[in-house]
Amino acid sequence: MDRHRNKATLLSIISMGLGQIYNRQFIKGIIFLLIEISGIIYFGSNLYRSVWGVVTLGETIRNTTVKPPIVGDNSIIILIQSLITLLFLALFIILYIMNIRDARQTAVRREDGVQPNNFRQTIRYTLDYKFAQAFLTLPAIGILFFTILPIIFMIMLAFTNYSSPNHIPPARLVDWVGFNTFKELLTLKTWSHTFFGVLIWTIIWAVLSTVTTYFGGLLVALLINQQGIRFKGLWRTLLIIPYAIPQLISLLVMRNMFNGQFGPINQYLGYFGLGGLPWLTDPMWAKVTVIIVNMWVGIPVSMILIMGVLTTIPRDMYEAAEVDGASGYQKFRIVTLPMVLFSTAPILIMQFAGNINNFNAIFLLTSGNPVVGDYQYAGATDLLVTWLYKLTLDQNKYNMASAIGIIIFLIIASFSIYNYRRTKSFKEEDMIQ
Repeated sequence: MDRHRNKATLLSIISMGLGQIYNRQFIKGIIFLLIEISGIIYFGSNLYRSVWGVVTLGETIRNTTVKPPIVGDNSIIILIQSLITLLFLALFIILYIMNIRDARQTAVRREDGVQPNNFRQTIRYTLDYKFAQAFLTLPAIGILFFTILPIIFMIMLAFTNYSSPNHIPPARLVDWVGFNTFKELLTLKTWSHTFFGVLIWTIIWAVLSTVTTYFGGLLVALLINQQGIRFKGLWRTLLIIPYAIPQLISLLVMRNMFNGQFGPINQYLGYFGLGGLPWLTDPMWAKVTVIIVNMWVGIPVSMILIMGVLTTIPRDMYEAAEVDGASGYQKFRIVTLPMVLFSTAPILIMQFAGNINNFNAIFLLTSGNPVVGDYQYAGATDLLVTWLYKLTLDQNKYNMASAIGIIIFLIIASFSIYNYRRTKSFKEEDMIQ
């Protein structure tokens, strides 16, 4: 009874397409067979070098003083090419498994007396019943090579010594160093002092910028939503203008306004007999300035979000609270705030995670400055992400930047997952499912 499924499975294991040919699906079988032949040709000439490249990162050092000059191995190019080949191998293995499953399932239907689909019927079945899976295949492959591959590449760089001045290809080779990069970052005083200083400011920045923009937006939304406020549409339009203007323009304008030498804010303070403040040149004032400017840019976003939630709160809840003699503050604490937090808690978590990586607000306003003398390539307002940027593009410390990138990911992922699973909206959705 199982003769067809066993034969088709065995033939598909021996070679892609043979099981389909056995099931009289000749065109499909030939396509699978051609894919396997292409794979054998490609991996036959690339797989060994890819494994060698991942293990060794190159062995020949460049030497231009001899004739003929020795070109040498470029460790980073070798690593990238090796990763691409290994990802193709992973796709090839998945396709091979799919080929075996397809041949076996078709053989099972043959044993049940169902005639196998021909190539045209297979295409029609795919378009009618498997269109979503087939359509998503290309985006999935794109994500694999343009998102997952760079992430894997970054993680692997953190375990190498890829940094200037001694290990920059093609002049020098790059070597695997294990966890030495993380060890230096966390224990070597020149690096650890900077890392923990920037990390503490990053967390303070993320908390303050999230709290100020969220509750600032909540306050503005509540004021506009109050009964008796006239021209609500006009107020909403005026308050949304900072969000409508591109953030790049807003931050660059603010950078000029807070300039300590010729900025208009200090000039206005001078008109009132007040001395100018070092908005962007003093470490403490620079931190205050970026938080204030971020409120200007971020409050309109929270305002729009919360105003949408306020319109969905049933009026009956407020009327019931009024019957019970609740004051305005009590209605806000018992009805408004819980309803708003219920709807916006996941977005609030996303805003916190986004502020940890808020590159634009810091880099465009202060460039991470002012400089701190005992920091390693970082300034007083640098976040981990802006410090990573400087280490990569300005200092060529790629391994250290990759290690910082991994730490940023671990912080954001652990915080977001833990807090999102604790929100009431997630728990109620989980109960419904």
